[in-house]
Amino acid sequence: MEWSLERMREWVAGGMQSVRECESSALGTALCLALLFIWYCYRVGCEHSAPSLHGGFSPEPRGGAVPGGVLASDLSARRGSSNLRQVGGVGGSGVGEEELNGFAYCQSPECFRCTKPGEGLNQRLYHSLQEYAKRYTWAGMGRVHKGVREQGRYLLCSRPSIQKPEVFFLPDLPSAPFFSREAQKHDVELLERSFPALLAEFESVYRLPSSRTSSSLPLGWKANSTPRGQWWTFYLVNQGTPMVLNARRCPRTWRVLGQLRTFIANNVFGNACFSVLSPGATITEHYGPTNVRLRCHLGLKVPSGCELVVGGEPQCWSEGSCLLFDDSFLHTAFHDGSPEDGPRVVFMVDLWHPNVAAAERQALDYIFTPGR
Repeated sequence: MEWSLERMREWVAGGMQSVRECESSALGTALCLALLFIWYCYRVGCEHSAPSLHGGFSPEPRGGAVPGGVLASDLSARRGSSNLRQVGGVGGSGVGEEELNGFAYCQSPECFRCTKPGEGLNQRLYHSLQEYAKRYTWAGMGRVHKGVREQGRYLLCSRPSIQKPEVFFLPDLPSAPFFSREAQKHDVELLERSFPALLAEFESVYRLPSSRTSSSLPLGWKANSTPRGQWWTFYLVNQGTPMVLNARRCPRTWRVLGQLRTFIANNVFGNACFSVLSPGATITEHYGPTNVRLRCHLGLKVPSGCELVVGGEPQCWSEGSCLLFDDSFLHTAFHDGSPEDGPRVVFMVDLWHPNVAAAERQALDYIFTPGR
């Protein structure tokens, strides 16, 4: 073989060209693999997406659209199912519901509020927690795991107790009947600034019923059982499920809910409603379902003689101000005013307990997703 400088140049040029072609081919292959991996992650994420820590509400519904983001998509997926209940209204208060202790029970075996605490519920909770941990992580799940494993000890104890949540107890959580407004300062201040708008929308949907029969209630209102007097509620969100017809009638209130940072928007422990107590009414003493939330009452109309008692501690509402309390404590409310005083009206919304961590909130949203 004859060696020459020209021949060497040809060999070097050919080698460099081959390297370039290999690099281009390898780069193309790597790019294709990366795109396939991104597509796979997207598909898996769509099928097994974790619940959002905060429901995304759209400010106002348009046309026939359901208001809301995360809540709206969840609602649309379940529209027509037995878990979606538009409570109250002309013609009855909903099929398959019963009233007990002032709350609507749908008698569905899938409803956590209606399920009696026991081994079956404990197994369902633990299975849901394991499923969550396998898909996402066990990190930060210590208290949730302990609570799920020991629900029987917390809930089935028959001894009298001042605090006894009926469905789920998160252990090692600081508790007190009432909390300072500083516990959820942002949301409390937002609600109080929104007082005029909420009061105006309440007045636009409220019409005084003439009797306790459900057929006389205005559309969207629910009559709750009381030992004396009358107690009506107008839900925008009930057990984590948006009440779409009611929400459309209160767009500014719905917008306020979307701006709250700690509203429980994605699980069965979240509610938002206007609550009306007539003169002479008393709500039976009862426990709430869990200690992971704080119930917030914004006073809209507060005559004299109205009182809220939580864990044996009495408090009075005031118009334009919020009360934060842990409704897993034994609590009651009454209106001892005269008929001329008119009803007591509050806007009620459930917020996360400030000591429930973000990871715990996400897991609880998954475990207690409406319809799970």
